Amino acid sequence: MTDSTGEGSIDYTSQGAVATIRINRPAKRNALSSGMCDQLRAAWLRLRDSDDRVGLLCAAGETFTAGADLTNPPSDFWLAVPDVGVDIGKPVIAVVQGPVIGMGVTILAFCDLCVAADDARFIYPEAKVGVAMGLITAIGARIPHKIAMELMLLGGPLSAQRAYEVGFVNRVVPRGQEMETALQMAQTIAQSAPLVIKLLKNLTQQTLAKSPVETMYRTSAQTLEVQRSADAVEGLLAFKEKRTPKFVGK
Repeated sequence: MTDSTGEGSIDYTSQGAVATIRINRPAKRNALSSGMCDQLRAAWLRLRDSDDRVGLLCAAGETFTAGADLTNPPSDFWLAVPDVGVDIGKPVIAVVQGPVIGMGVTILAFCDLCVAADDARFIYPEAKVGVAMGLITAIGARIPHKIAMELMLLGGPLSAQRAYEVGFVNRVVPRGQEMETALQMAQTIAQSAPLVIKLLKNLTQQTLAKSPVETMYRTSAQTLEVQRSADAVEGLLAFKEKRTPKFVGK
């Protein structure tokens, strides 16, 4: 639950091999602070390493997310983006309602499937704000070029129906039915052969064109995982202690 300070949380629950990851800061329109981005990355790591076979990304309240919290902007926001900050290897289904703004649109671009309530709308206002890190450009490989440019240059809003028409979302349902629809999709995936699901996802990722920023962040994530590993700690410690390191591959 959201704490009394309004800092919010990323909640993780698991049932039937389906993980539900919920952005929980409705009092602040689910704006993502630096701490919440850290929690979201931790949730992706948990999904990757768990027995869950598919993840649902959803949010509490009337707004999916207002994007990055500009009062506490996350400097390493990309670490919280699925399959950029963490190579999950499992499908992620976004379940959205109301406004999906800024960083929320970027996160959604990297989810594998999306169910949208009919009141959802997609807004990318960074050109008007004057700040952008460029990862959103990956959307150009996922929806038609001119629609991507319209969203990025004009800022939206793009309605749920229009997003469906251009292939940005898979289902548009009446408000209140989005979670049930997404769960049905997730259960189908959870009951399917996991090796086949992983293969299809990985090969599709390799097929999609990558923007320069996406490539940079993916590479940074891989090197960061090595830098933060137990083996890295062991290697430095062994050097200081003048002994042979004992690496475990973690």
